[in-house]
This record gives sequence, structure tokens and C-alpha cells, in this order.
Amino acid sequence: MTRKAMIILMAGGLLWWAVALNPGSLAAETLNYRLKWLFNTSTVGDIYADAHGYFEREGLDVAVKAGGPERDAIRELELGYAQFGVASADQVIRALSKGARVVVLAQLFQVNPLQWIHRQTAPPIRSLSDLRGRVIGITYGGNDETIMKTLLAKGGLSEQDVSFFSVRYDFTPFYTGKADLWPVYRNSQGPVLMKKLGEAGETISFFDPSAFGVHFVANSVVTAERMMKERPELVRRFTRALLSAWRDALDPDNAAGALTVLARYDRETPPDILKAQLDLTRDLIVNKENGTVGGIDAEAWQQTEAVMLDQGLIPGPVSVEKALSPQ
Repeated sequence: MTRKAMIILMAGGLLWWAVALNPGSLAAETLNYRLKWLFNTSTVGDIYADAHGYFEREGLDVAVKAGGPERDAIRELELGYAQFGVASADQVIRALSKGARVVVLAQLFQVNPLQWIHRQTAPPIRSLSDLRGRVIGITYGGNDETIMKTLLAKGGLSEQDVSFFSVRYDFTPFYTGKADLWPVYRNSQGPVLMKKLGEAGETISFFDPSAFGVHFVANSVVTAERMMKERPELVRRFTRALLSAWRDALDPDNAAGALTVLARYDRETPPDILKAQLDLTRDLIVNKENGTVGGIDAEAWQQTEAVMLDQGLIPGPVSVEKALSPQ
């Protein structure tokens, strides 16, 4: 044996003993968790888990990554770039219809934050028939278009009974009264608009589709079917850590800590708005009946699939309930 071969053999032996005596000496596998959107109040549980070591306590090394318009969590699961992600129900159902093998582990929003803002000086909306004659903002091709068309059909109205206003990136048409209702995310954009219009002496309300029986599921935690089959214990540890962090982040007793984490990630939003956003997020995520976080509403998922099928957004049924695997 040459001197070089002996050195390599001795080094290998030392490394083996080091690992045997201290299994934690090897770097843990890094898991990527791709969010649906940028860091904001709707991700407070995710960033709280990262900031307060929830994943580490389960022996996991998790990189929490912001989402965005160019980031598709399900696509990253398929490519192996991420092991866990956040996707809305329509993304999951569209992926299933194209043959993707994705599993839903937890449903974050129990009530969809996508709602419509309207002025209180306008006639109240007590029933869906009260939408008749209104000018309604929708994003063509967006979930708000799907939800609003479902509401109209449920209320016995046709699209000719209302006027649609194409929504872009700014709220000027709503500010100037060109539209009666404007789609917003209740827990993030809502407080900002309430403050701005309040300073102008206007009072506003929100039109919540779920109050009229339309439950279109929003953000949920997903993984690949292969991950679920091959590494179920790792999936359970990840989900346990994540949902524990969400529960703690939304606990009113921990509000100060949650706001500190939020402020670190969202430096542009004033503290009073962050607090209002956190309070609203709590109302949308914590189950009002039993106080749980992450429970999957199978009926709402089936209704979401039925809506998409009815509007021709998927070519055929996908039996979405088969992809639901609450942890």
C-alpha cells in the first residue's frame, strides 16, 4: 500500500468514527418550502416557524422561500426543487387535471381572504340579488372572476344583470367611484384601504362570498405524492412543526412576538396596519368552531372543484378528495 493510499484510508476511518460517535455532525438535509406569495401577514406562521426554530426542534433544516408570480410551488415539487409548498385550491385542482401527483397536507385559510370592498353609502348587500345593477371589479382570468360568476349564478343573476370592470394593479377606479365593488385580499389590502378611505371621511364594508355559501378554498400546504409515500415520518414532522408555529403565531398572547417577526420581513407596512392585518388573518385561519389550525374542509374542496368544472376551467372531474391527506 502506498503512503497516499494509507493517508486516504486513515482519513476515511477517522470520518467514520466521528459520524458514529456524533450522528448530528453531518449537515442535515435541507428541505425547501416554497410559499405562494411574498412575505406578508398571510405567511406569518411560516416565517414564525423559521424565526423561532420550530423546524430545528423536529430535526429539520427548512429553507422558507418567498413565492411570487414567477414561482409555482407545485411545479417546484415536480422538479424536485422544493419538498413542500403552498398552493391555492385552484392550482392544486388544475395540476391534478394535468396528471400531477400532489397531496394536500393542511388547509391554511378556513375563509378565503379574497373579498370585495364597497362603500357603506351604497345600498347594502343583504342577498345576492342585491348585486343587480352594480359595477363590479374583476380580474379576468383570476379567481375573483370565477367566484363572482358563481355568486351571480347562485343568486339567479346573469352577467347582463351587472357590469364588470376590468381590474388592473391600482385602486383608482374604486377611489373615483367608477366601480361599486372591488376585489381585495381582506387581511392584507383591507386595512390599508380602510385607513386611506377613513382619512378621507369614507366608511367601507366587505362583501364576503362565504357568507353567501360560496366556499372557494385558498392557500394550503402541499407536497408530492412520492414524498408522502416514501417519507411519511418526515412529512409528519414538517407538518407538526409548521402548524404548531401557525397556532402560536396567531395566539393573541404571542401577538407582540408575531408582529416583531412580521416587521422584520415587511418593513414597508406601518405597525398599526400590521396589527390590524394580524388580527384579520387570525379570524380567517383559526377555525371559529373548534379553534384548530390547518383543518381540511373536504366539502369546500369538492365545491371548488365543482365550480371549476362548471365554468370549464378543468376538462373533467379530478376527485380532489383523493388528494386530501390531513396530518
